[in-house]
Amino acid sequence: MLPYLRSDLAQLVAYTPHPGGAGHAPTEMPQLLDRLDTNESPVDLSEELKQKLSWLVQQEIESNRYPDGSHAQLKGAIAKYVTESAPLTTPIAPEQISVSNGSDELIRSILIATCLSGEGSILVAQPTFSMYGITAKTLGIPVVTVGRSPDFEINLPAAQAAIAQTQNPPIRVVFVVHPNSPTGNALTEAELAWLRNLPEQILVVVDEAYFEFSQTTVVAELAQRPNWVVLRTLSKAFRLAGHRVGYAIAHPELIAALEKVRLPYNLPSLSQAAAELAIAHRDTLLSSIPALLAERDQLLSIWSSHPRLQVWSSTANFIFLRLKLGDVSPEQAEATLEEVFQQLRSQGTLIRKISGGLRITVGTPSENQRTVERLQGILDSL
Repeated sequence: MLPYLRSDLAQLVAYTPHPGGAGHAPTEMPQLLDRLDTNESPVDLSEELKQKLSWLVQQEIESNRYPDGSHAQLKGAIAKYVTESAPLTTPIAPEQISVSNGSDELIRSILIATCLSGEGSILVAQPTFSMYGITAKTLGIPVVTVGRSPDFEINLPAAQAAIAQTQNPPIRVVFVVHPNSPTGNALTEAELAWLRNLPEQILVVVDEAYFEFSQTTVVAELAQRPNWVVLRTLSKAFRLAGHRVGYAIAHPELIAALEKVRLPYNLPSLSQAAAELAIAHRDTLLSSIPALLAERDQLLSIWSSHPRLQVWSSTANFIFLRLKLGDVSPEQAEATLEEVFQQLRSQGTLIRKISGGLRITVGTPSENQRTVERLQGILDSL
């Protein structure tokens, strides 16, 4: 290890993107790839919207100038969308919005604003989105983990005990996903009640990356809870994963703090233009969601009836399942799971192997049909 690097860096594990992105598929894989591993939209922007975005690039965006560092126009559009989609008695103001290069940057900004210099730890319930823990560790921030029930509800007694017992440094931030990734379950009333009762010195981060699919949100509670922040993204339902646009909704004072620690000019002009265009055409873009949810429910029905699969209900655009293998060792179970994962991969279906199971993004009808047939064939051969 290079002598000038932090001593703990060797123990850190980076987030590793799956090799299915455009231009990044391994050469031994089929030409036709069903990329169901990253919870993106299976549908691209329409040609009409792409042409409008191209026009903006040619006529409006000055490549020799820095982007709008205040994100003023985009914040206004997001605030209006959030207000209309809740609905809320008090509108969300632009001062309650912070925009970032993906939600990952917001996670980092939140950690910088709350936990650096030994002032705090974070609490997460596993399994969940890995970037909370990864990002905290890169900043030298301790990560306290608790488990979940068989239905993936947070172990609330363990979480409460962890908050009481963790003192040096104390838990300053609790991260939850609503609905959770990779498992797809929304927060329960018991979990929400627990979050509401946390002391004001603990920041509650509710990640609503899949809001447009679940239609469950806590945004209406922000007016009474200055220690809550909601994270969202335009990478999923809005079809802008390639543009990396995330945003936070919170008390103006918290937003002001996040604005202090984010990098200047953090969102390129093209990404801002794409985000504004997508929000302006949200009715068109989001109109595909009912059909996608119908596909999800059909997949849930098919796989729930399979004797070799354990499947959990999902309120997101993905499904989490595990293999039923009977009385085998953990090593044998992991080897079989890896075999299923690799066979799907070799046939052209990319999914995510995580937390002892498989997370499968809902794709197009043809992608979903191929996945059903391929998984069925693999399970029959076990």
